[in-house]
Amino acid sequence: MNIRVGIVGISGFGGGEAMRLIASHPSFELVYAAGDGTAGSRLVDLFPGVPVKLAELVIQKWDPITIPKLDVLFASLPTGTSTEALASVPKGVRIVDIGGDHRYVEGWVYGLADVWPTQIEGQTRVSNPGCFPAATLNALAPLLVNKLIDPMNIVIDAKTGISGAGRGSANSKFGYAESNENLVPYGLLEHVHMPEIAKTIERLSGGSAAGLVFTPHLVPMTRGVLVTIYCRGNATTSQCLDAARRFYAERAFVRVTDKPPQTKWATGSNLSFVSYAADPERNLVIAMGVVDNLGKGAAGQAIQNANLICGLSETVGLDGAPVWP
Repeated sequence: MNIRVGIVGISGFGGGEAMRLIASHPSFELVYAAGDGTAGSRLVDLFPGVPVKLAELVIQKWDPITIPKLDVLFASLPTGTSTEALASVPKGVRIVDIGGDHRYVEGWVYGLADVWPTQIEGQTRVSNPGCFPAATLNALAPLLVNKLIDPMNIVIDAKTGISGAGRGSANSKFGYAESNENLVPYGLLEHVHMPEIAKTIERLSGGSAAGLVFTPHLVPMTRGVLVTIYCRGNATTSQCLDAARRFYAERAFVRVTDKPPQTKWATGSNLSFVSYAADPERNLVIAMGVVDNLGKGAAGQAIQNANLICGLSETVGLDGAPVWP
């Protein structure tokens, strides 16, 4: 099967990771790449190690009206920049939006692929979850569905690598000198991922997420997300692990582990690791989740979603092992 795909925002970290995965995908053929500041460049100019078959593909100026005939478009644009443009893309082109503008927007399916794969199959407009929600919601879903925790009392402590902030500019505050040997909390009380986390908690549990607290931190590493989530519930550790193993029994990319997960376990992959520790006497459940913010947290889940909407096995092109060390 030859499925013609395009990427807009290919020069960013998310778009570049999508290009890397598509390059080895047996059914996807990258025929269109678009950007603004990089228009006119060849892919090999931006990515010297790109496969020869893609090296001479020229990046086009992004214009949704003049895109070529495509089956799937991956949009990896900064939040706040894609709503109007993607509305102009021809209806026959299926879109996976890696950016944040269409999460829980009418007409778009929320692409939490490991939790609701059947709801994504055959859709034409899919919004990818953010990187923090990808790690958080995969860890919480089995607990919420099985009523093992109180949805109103959840505290999320999240850590992300610097690539989660995007490529930025030469004057970016996320450069080496600012980020090395530094740990930075940000987005307090109003992070852009809060609404989708809260809405999904409510959707999974049937209750309110009014007490949700979410604090992200930048850590001096390139990629990876680890969330430690504090919940109220009287389940045991074994009950939490058993619930997760049942919930994800048929899911290819979620690994339930007895020991706390580490970010390097997921580097360069579409894997999601979850684990739990609980003390019923203290009414405490700790859920932990790990993803690669550019993999499951962005391009990996986007490819998984595209596989689902195209009628392919969701694992196609995503079977590669994590990078280690």
